[in-house]
Amino acid sequence: MLKSGAMTRACGDIESAMLKILRTDFGFQSFRPNQEGIIKSLLGGRDVFSVMPTGAGKSLCYQLPAVMMEGTAVIISPLISLMKDQVDAALENGIPSAFMNSTMDSREISDVYRQLKAGEIKLLYLAPERFAMPHFLESLKTFQVSLFAIDEAHCISEWGHDFRPDYLRLSVIPKAFPYLPVAAFTATATLRVQEEIIRKIGLRNAYTVRASFNRENLFYEVKQKRNLELQMLEFLMEHKGEPGIIYRTTRDSVAETASFLVSKGIKALPYHAGIGPGERTRNQEAFNRDEVQVVVATIAFGMGIDKSNVRFVIHGDLPKNVEGYYQETGRAGRDGEPARCLLFFSRGDIPKIRYFIDRIETTDEHSAALEKLNQMAGYASHNICRRKQLLGFFGENYPGDNCHACDICSGSAEQYDMTVDAQIIMSAVSRTGQRFGIGHIIDVVTGADTKNIRERGHNEIKTYGAGKQKNKRHWQDIIYELLAQDLVEQEGTPYPVLKLTRKGLDVLYGRQRAFGLKKEESVLSRPAGTEEYDQTLFERLRALRKRMAIEQDIPPYVIFSDRTLHEMCRHFPGTKDEMRSINGVGDTKLERYGEEFTGEIKNYIHENPGINIERKTADVSRRSPSSDKKGQSARNSYELFQKGLSIDDISKQRGLEAATVASHLAQAIREGHDFDIGRIMDPARRKEIEAVFLRLGEWKLKPVVEHFGGAAGYAEVGLVRAWLQRKKNKE
Repeated sequence: MLKSGAMTRACGDIESAMLKILRTDFGFQSFRPNQEGIIKSLLGGRDVFSVMPTGAGKSLCYQLPAVMMEGTAVIISPLISLMKDQVDAALENGIPSAFMNSTMDSREISDVYRQLKAGEIKLLYLAPERFAMPHFLESLKTFQVSLFAIDEAHCISEWGHDFRPDYLRLSVIPKAFPYLPVAAFTATATLRVQEEIIRKIGLRNAYTVRASFNRENLFYEVKQKRNLELQMLEFLMEHKGEPGIIYRTTRDSVAETASFLVSKGIKALPYHAGIGPGERTRNQEAFNRDEVQVVVATIAFGMGIDKSNVRFVIHGDLPKNVEGYYQETGRAGRDGEPARCLLFFSRGDIPKIRYFIDRIETTDEHSAALEKLNQMAGYASHNICRRKQLLGFFGENYPGDNCHACDICSGSAEQYDMTVDAQIIMSAVSRTGQRFGIGHIIDVVTGADTKNIRERGHNEIKTYGAGKQKNKRHWQDIIYELLAQDLVEQEGTPYPVLKLTRKGLDVLYGRQRAFGLKKEESVLSRPAGTEEYDQTLFERLRALRKRMAIEQDIPPYVIFSDRTLHEMCRHFPGTKDEMRSINGVGDTKLERYGEEFTGEIKNYIHENPGINIERKTADVSRRSPSSDKKGQSARNSYELFQKGLSIDDISKQRGLEAATVASHLAQAIREGHDFDIGRIMDPARRKEIEAVFLRLGEWKLKPVVEHFGGAAGYAEVGLVRAWLQRKKNKE
C-alpha cells in the first residue's frame, strides 16, 4: 500500500494510475515482465532486489514510481560518462532530472541543490563516491527523497566481476533513511553474488526478482581466430552503417585495430584508460551520436555505453570470465531488435590470461580467477548451444533443444566420427612423452621435416606423418575439439604441453569413440516476435532523427530508439493520433517530434504509391475525442455493405473514393467480421490473385498489381490480401 501523501498523480487505484503514466509519459502500452511487481513494491515502500538482463527495462522500474511519488528519487550509477545520457533520456520523456558528479564546478552543484530544495527534480543521478564526502548524507536528509535505486549493484560484491570499493559505502542508505524503499538492480549476478549484494547493502525483506537471463534478440557466435583483422573487416563490410563495439584485451591492440579499420574506410575510434578523459568523452559522444560506426575498447575498462541501437559486439580476444562477457555482449540490442555477438577464439589466448592469473598471490583469488577462465574457455570451445551454456552459468536452465539463435543451433551442423584422427593425435602425444605443445604435435602427425623433430628422433616414431594427407588447420581443429571434450589437457605456463586424460586413454585404446561437430557458416535468423519493416523509410527516419539530435545536442537514440522507428516503418502513422499507438512515443515526445515524423512518413507514402499500409490502432485511453473518427468511418462503410450496397454505391452515398471504401472493407475482413467476398469478385479471380501472393511469399501490394499489368488495381488486390491473411490466421 502507498503511504499517505505518496501519490501525486494517481487516479483511481494504483494499477490504473501506473498504466496511465506508462502510456502518457513513457509511450508504452503494457509492462514488460517483472516491471509491474517491482513498481508496486516500491510504491508500497518495500525494498527490491532485481536481476534483469540489459534491455529488460529496469530504468522504468524506478523512473515510473519516481514520477508517481512525492519528492526526488536518488539513483546511484557508477559511470559518470552515462549520467548525462540518462538525464537527457529522462528529460525527453518530460521527467525533471539532473545529475551531480565530480565533473561539475561549485556553481553547477549549487544550482542542483537549489532545484532540489525547490522540489523541481524527480530523478537525481549520483556516483557512489559522493557518499564518502563529508556532510553529503546530512545535506541529502534536508530534501524530500522518495526512493533510492542502486544501479550495477554487483559492484558491491567481491565475488562479482567488477568489484568497486566505493559501493561498500552504500550500506549507510537503509540506516540513514529507514522509512524509504531501496532498490538494487544488476544485469549479472550468480546466486552467490545475489546473496552478497542483499547482505552488504542491507536490504530489508526485499521483493526479489530474478528474471531470465535469456536475451532472445541476441545471436551468439564463436569463430576460430585465424587472421583477426581481416575477419573483423569482412564482418563489418557485411554490416555497413550498423553501430557496434569491438573489445580487445590491451591498449596496443585497441589502437592497432582502430587504426586498421580507419585505413580501410570504416569510421572507428579507440576507447581505453590510457586516453585522456577529454578524448574518451569525445569518442564516446561521437559513437552515441552515430558519427562513427565502431568504438574499439579494452575489455578491462568500463565504457558506460547507454546506446540502445548497438547492432553487434565483437570480442577479438577471449574475455577473462563469463560474467564480464555476458555484460559486454549485453550492450548489443538494448532496444530489443536483433543484434549479433561474435567472439573470435584462439587457444593461444588462454596462456596470456593465465600469465596474469599466476601472479595473483592470494590462493582463493587465484583459484577463483582460474575457475572463471576455464568456464569462459569452455563456453568458447564446447559444441553446445551457446545460450544454454550462458544461462546455465547463472543457474538457469534453457528449456528448448534448439535456441535457433546461436552458431551451434542455427548452423547446418552434422556430427561425425573423429575417433581415428583423435587416436593419431593422442598417439603422437603419448609417443613423444607428453612433453610437447600443440605446434610440435601437429608437425609430427603431418610429417614436418624440422630440426627439432630430427634431433629428438620423432621422425622415427610410428605416428610420424600419419596425418600428412590433411592440412595443419584440420589437425589444429581436432586438438581444440579434444581439449574441449577433456580428452586431452594442457599443463604448464608459459608454454603449455599436451597431456592425455583418463577419458582420452579410453579413446586411444579403442574403449570409447570420439565425435566432433561439422559446422557450416551459420545464418543470423530473425528472432521470434520480430517483424520486417520498410528499410528505405527507416533510413529516412534515421536521418531525420540524427538531424534533430544534432540540433538539440543529444544522442539520436534518446529521441526515438531503433525499435520505435522500426514500428513506425511497419505501420506508417500519418497523424499524431496514429503516432500515439507506436511504442516509445509518449505525450512529451509526441508533442516535440510528432509533426516532423508523421510529415516525413506522409511524404514517403506520397512518393511511393502502392505501399502496403497497415495502421496500428491507438490506445483508446490516449485518444482525443476526434481520434476515433477513422475507425467509425470504416464501421459505417461495413454496415452499408452488409445492407447490400456495392462499393460504388457506398462511395457515392458517403462521398468517398472507391479505394477508401475498399480499404474499409479490407479492415473489416482482417478484423474477422462476417463478410461475403463473393459479392465483390468471382472466386476464380480471387484465387488467381491469391496464387500470386503465395508465389511471391510477401504481402506487398505493388508486386502483385505489377504482375497483372494494370488488370488488377490496388483496391481489388488489397481486398484479396486481407481475405488471404484471414484464412491463414485461421489455419
